[in-house]
Amino acid sequence: MTKKEMAKSFLQMAGNGKVNEAFEKFISNDFIHHNQYFEGNREALSEAMVADHQTNPNTNIEIKYVYEDGDTVITHSLVEKQTMAIAVIHIFRFSADKIVELWDLGQPIEKDLPNENGLF
Repeated sequence: MTKKEMAKSFLQMAGNGKVNEAFEKFISNDFIHHNQYFEGNREALSEAMVADHQTNPNTNIEIKYVYEDGDTVITHSLVEKQTMAIAVIHIFRFSADKIVELWDLGQPIEKDLPNENGLF
């Protein structure tokens, strides 16, 4: 499995509520992340993702673009929930076929965008 495929599989699994399985399969034990809302460790992000799925589950995740350069993979995705749609960029850093570092940046998609090009 390529790094691109691993990143996509992780997002699909975690985004569809299989957070623990996704972390077990793809996330290194010494993983760190840069989401400003949670402590920077593996457990904090995993717990937050499980809680989010329980209270506000995704209805769809569509990975629009995937880029790979060395040990880094970047995805650009549409995440849909009951209450909103979000454009999300994930930046994954890999080591030894596991994700060791993650950045995620999201932007809610407005209903009536003035930009005719949209976010994708």
